[in-house]
Amino acid sequence: MSTSTDQIFQDKVLGHPAGLFVLFFTEMWERFSYYGMRAILVIFLTGVVTGDNPGWGWSTPAALSLLGTYAMFVYLTPLVGGWLADNKIGYRTAVVIGALLMTLGHASMAIETPLFLYIGIAFLILGNGFFKPNMTSIISKMYDGHDEKKDGAYNIFYMGVNAGAFLGIMLCGWVGEKVGWSYGFGLAGIFMLLGMLQFYYAQPLFGDIGSKPQNERKDLIDDLVDNKSKDEKTAVKLNTFRPIDYLLIGIFTLSALIFIINDPLSQIGQINTLNFTIAGMKDSLFFAVLAAVSFILLLIIRIPRYTKIERDRMIAFTIFCLFTVFFWAAFEQAAGSLPIYTRDFTDRFLEGNAANIFKLIDLIVTVVPLLIITYVLWSLFRQTFSRIGRSNIILGFSFLIVWAIVIFKLYTEYNDTSTEVPVTWFAILNSLFIIIFAPLFTKWWDSQYNPPASVKYFLGLFLLGVGFAFLAFGARNLPAGAETATLSMAWLVFAYLFHTLGELCLSPMGLSYLSKLVPARMIAVMFGVYYLAIAIGNKLAHSVGAEVENITKEYSLSTFFLIFTIVPIAIGVVSLVLHPLLKKLMHGVR
Repeated sequence: MSTSTDQIFQDKVLGHPAGLFVLFFTEMWERFSYYGMRAILVIFLTGVVTGDNPGWGWSTPAALSLLGTYAMFVYLTPLVGGWLADNKIGYRTAVVIGALLMTLGHASMAIETPLFLYIGIAFLILGNGFFKPNMTSIISKMYDGHDEKKDGAYNIFYMGVNAGAFLGIMLCGWVGEKVGWSYGFGLAGIFMLLGMLQFYYAQPLFGDIGSKPQNERKDLIDDLVDNKSKDEKTAVKLNTFRPIDYLLIGIFTLSALIFIINDPLSQIGQINTLNFTIAGMKDSLFFAVLAAVSFILLLIIRIPRYTKIERDRMIAFTIFCLFTVFFWAAFEQAAGSLPIYTRDFTDRFLEGNAANIFKLIDLIVTVVPLLIITYVLWSLFRQTFSRIGRSNIILGFSFLIVWAIVIFKLYTEYNDTSTEVPVTWFAILNSLFIIIFAPLFTKWWDSQYNPPASVKYFLGLFLLGVGFAFLAFGARNLPAGAETATLSMAWLVFAYLFHTLGELCLSPMGLSYLSKLVPARMIAVMFGVYYLAIAIGNKLAHSVGAEVENITKEYSLSTFFLIFTIVPIAIGVVSLVLHPLLKKLMHGVR
């Protein structure tokens, strides 16, 4: 493989292989489509059914139930897609299949009927499973033998992630709110298709990286055992899966599927397929608890089979996964309850100097990042046009569309006498703040002041709670049952700022500590545990977020946000208190 990667490094853009930037733009368009669709889904579903751009008038619990189930599957299907790519079809084929399925999903949602909405969501879930895990796998293979370049490569790649989120939320959000919801959903699909085509026609840059795996693979366990000492052989054999392991995995999988499918069925269609109560728990809750118990039992049974150091480190990682659940359960309010808060409780109408200042800010935050990305595009063109001309032409055409929409958007907003800030505009702040602050956090982590894992988790959860504290403080004077208000936009800006700072402290830590704490033969299983933690956090986020109207009616909107203030900070304090124990369990890993 080293020969192949050496050849790939011959065509460089900004010091890295040109293929990295093909992946950069492919991921950018996928994130464009994902975040663009997600930005408008809830406000479309819960929007009033009258007016020039009507929504569907769904209840908040129904909309967030669908979003929660979708988000949960988004983090579970990559486990299957990654396995298929590793063992059957190869990374590149998986990426193309995933992108095509997601294109069909966005196209289906643009039709705006319930049937095609569900078909579209299903396609997006399946497509994401093929796409999501395999882009980073291609990068990993591309940099075999060039480990010193990997950190920079992933930083560039994740800038593409945030660039896509930024552009997708901004353009799909604006088009969906100002022009029509179906156009917003359709726009996400157009760029997903263009991203897939530019990747497909750029294959010559990758050589044999990510191609279909060879059939001659040996059985992994036998290979490991043949090459290890007696003690290591015993450890490997002890950790193969046993019948009890498979039984618990089966119970967990079946229970989880019943829960996450039955929940939206009952909330959206009032289809109670499992109408019973066991031990005081109604159907969905019972299966959720059964899934949780079976999974905990699986960990309890498996982890003690390892050597002491491996066992301790995996326990530490499992604790970090629990913190991760609580973090995402609060953070993902950004896709559920926060858009509803922005629409119904925030004063988004500006006049006079305030309107002019906003238009100037909007111009700067729109054009400057796009100019930077266009420069990267031009650098790629200069280096690769002779080899992947069709890919470059498709990519260039996609940027012409982006610039056309941006110019039309800015022209329309400039000539509009009344300025109403779109609901989705605030969601771009997360990506914008990441782009601004990520380099500072990278320098912090690389310095002598790099804090231990427990402190990073504390900071992430604490800053997240502070962000919600601003929202709780801003809504402190609203009475119970309030349905609308004109609260300052400043509270949202502060909330997104502190949420992003918390994300930068905690979010990158999961995969980093996965690679440091988990033995190589268990990476896949614990990767599944980590993704499962994020999936549970996403589902929990929208299950709790669906209670925003009930809590506001019975108590107040401020009380709702206080829940997300107190719980993350309390969990963060737990992380800090557990520092001595976690340090001991990690056995020297920082």
